Amino acid sequence: MNDSLKDKTIIVTGAGGNIGRAYCDELIRIGANVVLADLADLSGVAAEYRSAGGSALAIKLDVADPESIEAMARAAYERFGAIDGIVNNAGFFKGCTFGSFMDIPVDEWDRCYQINVRGVWLCCRAVVPYMKRRGGGKIVNISSNTPYKGVPNFLHYVSSKAAIIGLTRALAREVGEFNIQANTLCPDLIPDPDIVAKQGTAADEKTIAQRCLKRTQTPGDMVGSLIYLLDSGSDFVTGQSLLVNGGAFFQ
Repeated sequence: MNDSLKDKTIIVTGAGGNIGRAYCDELIRIGANVVLADLADLSGVAAEYRSAGGSALAIKLDVADPESIEAMARAAYERFGAIDGIVNNAGFFKGCTFGSFMDIPVDEWDRCYQINVRGVWLCCRAVVPYMKRRGGGKIVNISSNTPYKGVPNFLHYVSSKAAIIGLTRALAREVGEFNIQANTLCPDLIPDPDIVAKQGTAADEKTIAQRCLKRTQTPGDMVGSLIYLLDSGSDFVTGQSLLVNGGAFFQ
């Protein structure tokens, strides 16, 4: 067990998705207090964690709503008495149109930035005061490999994820004096079952061909890197982007 995160309070936004759930499962396993924040009701998942001996709180969260975010931070602090880390994992992806930048609906572009960029900013803004009280904290913002690849026909999503990288680097400079580290974690393509059911596996097969490690990436592949960025081993690491991609060589 990683003792440095035992009894620490970590918020995971977008906790109901495949990757978010993998993060929560591991945090529970190593003894953290986990706040499962999601638009969906995850009270049943939190109850399962508690019945197995874990410490968990489910909070309904809409990252497009500043009041919802502030309420989430207050509830986490009131329940556990501290906020030690946040994983800004909530994102707008499935609803994104895939096609020419000429055809992206304006309201969809705005929604993408509202969730993927403004939502991250607002979540950071909500938790940093509690981290200051604690004497430090860890912020992990989830970006993507897509900005590094320059994936075409997905401009709103790709540019929003690039914005997270810049946001994190600038944020690290503002919060460093408070012993708060802010880093970006960048998954590569992790096939979503719903999308695979509609579009098949061609995108995954193409991505695998561009990796040193020739296999599909899974949510579990992200867990070790996340724990590193949350625990004490990364106390002198901030403003960085960690790409987890099986050694992808971008073409």
